Amino acid sequence: LGSRDALLERIKAASALTPSGAKSRIHGDYHLGQVLMVQNDVMIIDFEGEPRRSLDQRRAKTSPLRDVAGMLRSIDYAAASVLDPRGGIAIASQEVAAQRASLWRDLTTRQFMEAYEATIAASPTHPDDPAFSQALLDLFVMQKAAYEVSYELSNRPAWVAIPLRGLAALIGNE
Repeated sequence: LGSRDALLERIKAASALTPSGAKSRIHGDYHLGQVLMVQNDVMIIDFEGEPRRSLDQRRAKTSPLRDVAGMLRSIDYAAASVLDPRGGIAIASQEVAAQRASLWRDLTTRQFMEAYEATIAASPTHPDDPAFSQALLDLFVMQKAAYEVSYELSNRPAWVAIPLRGLAALIGNE
């Protein structure tokens, strides 16, 4: 997303864009833990949505980019958790591990987005304007990171540093 000033400018610019893309039902809690490899296929499980949301909120139609944001945060979270000392993995070189985690995150994110965009391109749920699509995705990613901070504070306070670092990176405050 870039620096905090650039982020604020993108948010401001997004408000001037014309919304497009239909709403649909979404997974609502889409992340790496909800995806299983089954032989040569992928199975997505657990469609009840985020457990802290009301049933009405989980049933409401919204942009599928919310699920995309969930997966992007999950990829970032997985890369960050490898470097977390609670992971129990002995790391010979923290710098090498950080570089590899960053490379994996960037490659996985790029491949996921390329596959998503190739698949969704003709769907009526996908915004017509690429700038609006990106702005919406940026906002949903920030929203998801903020939700993760709240979730970890409530359930696993010792883990809150992971989403806090992710949120700080998103707003350009490393």
